[in-house]
Amino acid sequence: MLSRLRLLFDNFTLILIGVIALATLFPAYGQGAQIFELVTGLAIALLFFMHGAKLSRQAIIAGATHWRLHLLVFACTFIMFPLLGLALKPVLLPLLGMPLFVGILYLCALPGTVQSAIAFTSIARGNIPAAVCSASASSLIGIVLTPVLLKLLLDAEGGSAASTLDAIKKISLQLLLPFVVGHLMRPLIGAWMDRNRAWLRSVDQSSILLVVYTAFSASVIGGLWKAVPPMSLLILTVVCVVLLAIVLTLTTWMSRRLGFNKEDEITIVFCGSKKSLATGVPMAQVLFSGAAIGPALLPIMLFHQIQLMACALIANHYARRPRQEDVQGALQKA
Repeated sequence: MLSRLRLLFDNFTLILIGVIALATLFPAYGQGAQIFELVTGLAIALLFFMHGAKLSRQAIIAGATHWRLHLLVFACTFIMFPLLGLALKPVLLPLLGMPLFVGILYLCALPGTVQSAIAFTSIARGNIPAAVCSASASSLIGIVLTPVLLKLLLDAEGGSAASTLDAIKKISLQLLLPFVVGHLMRPLIGAWMDRNRAWLRSVDQSSILLVVYTAFSASVIGGLWKAVPPMSLLILTVVCVVLLAIVLTLTTWMSRRLGFNKEDEITIVFCGSKKSLATGVPMAQVLFSGAAIGPALLPIMLFHQIQLMACALIANHYARRPRQEDVQGALQKA
């Protein structure tokens, strides 16, 4: 029973809930909030520097030749997801209200995850080199593409090209520049980072938690929990479950329809259906301001946990299939 609970709710998720509760009860304000914003900016730069330094060029080259798979994952992440969010607007806007609906659109515009997509592909015995390439490329492309997609999705609500340009400039300076510097320094520090992945992961997660506390503090002071009552949270959870179910069904169907083998199907399902909390949290700090940050982050935080739970079960299901060599051995004996 304990192992099943650990499968559903990892330590990071529980700490994340605790940080939200802390920001609700003891939000940072005044001079304290200014200090947290400064520290958060440095933490975001460190986070993306580490993402860049961890990115293996050899792994990307090894999986880059599988262009059909990468094209489908890209289409699922940056075309299918946003179109679904837009198509569901007539239903979701009355149910959730504009602030949370903007959060859903932001979720749909985000890149895919890196670590968990690769981990689940590995558990399920999928095409790991292709997963590394697709997930890494998605994360990098999303730094520039996400604000453009979000602008297009929100175009009916107003906004200008200049605001999108400003967002791209800010993201390029605060996220892309540290990412590129980190990747260029990988020949010097890559081996050290690979040896110290365990505690560097804690630094990685601590940066996200700091951003979440700062963002939710601003939103709580701006009246977040008055604008988002418990019933809205429940409806949002159901919406995230339904959205993930639709995407998982479509990615599985398309990969089979297009003739991919089982290993490639696994990679497409896990890379094409996931959205990155690690990228979404710091990027929201750049794209949104004040009280708007909390509602923008709630969908990706809920979706993140739901996708971990669902993909853990799916990965275990894939892993139980007979190995190819076992099947061949049985045929030879027959």
